[in-house]
Amino acid sequence: MIVTVDTGGTKTLVAAFTNKGEMTSHIKFPTPKNQVKYIALLHQSFEDLKIRGKVDVFSVALPGIIKDDIAIWCKNLGWRNFDIKKQLGPIFNGAPIIVENDANLAGLSEARMMKPIPQSLLYVTVSTGIGTGFITEGNINPGMRHSEGGHALVEFDGCVREWEDFASGKAIYETYGEYASKITSKRRWQHIADRISRGFLAIIPIAQPDVVVIGGSMGSFFDRYEKHLVGLLEERLPPHINRPLFIQARHPEHAVAYGGYYHAIDYLSNKKA
Repeated sequence: MIVTVDTGGTKTLVAAFTNKGEMTSHIKFPTPKNQVKYIALLHQSFEDLKIRGKVDVFSVALPGIIKDDIAIWCKNLGWRNFDIKKQLGPIFNGAPIIVENDANLAGLSEARMMKPIPQSLLYVTVSTGIGTGFITEGNINPGMRHSEGGHALVEFDGCVREWEDFASGKAIYETYGEYASKITSKRRWQHIADRISRGFLAIIPIAQPDVVVIGGSMGSFFDRYEKHLVGLLEERLPPHINRPLFIQARHPEHAVAYGGYYHAIDYLSNKKA
């Protein structure tokens, strides 16, 4: 059995998987910024799921820079140098714990589910913040593992600012006073597409991925702004830069959990080797 923990800036999803990839149960709770409360809620969730049998791996995703299983920086949670593996060790009864960035794991799951697996894929989660995961030939790109595309500095409305500060789901809510699920105005969605396009105009010429997958809470509504977003990129990208294929995440809300599963399977395979 594999247990995954998708820690987002707003919510945390704990899920149990069979070793064949079937999600058998899951539970969700609001992510507290207090680390002690977060660990306590994880412990309680593990008890509530009533997982029976041996857990082979706990695969934990965090929304920030992860190095050596330590959360160096998670902006939207205010966490720095959080040794989550050390905190969870006593709770998980000695089972292996692996930690990775959430967007990397989401990208991993989306790439593995595509047939054929694309040579290069960029996963972008647009939710509380914006996260990016670069996947090469079905694996997390080691050179881009610590990338934070949501913090790319781009121009919008006459100011240079971080991409997620004006284009994330949180920023959209703060701008329009309603969640994406409630927005019906086509003109408003065109404005949202313009916001989201700004970061892609900076990132695509550098990374030149074959496929871009949009996930997160805003990914669930990709059909509402896809046409305008793609049109803006076609219009504004340099003529010698190919626009990648844009698609909606297969599991916009669960991509990280499935990525945690694939990451755990890779860990177990490498351990056997």
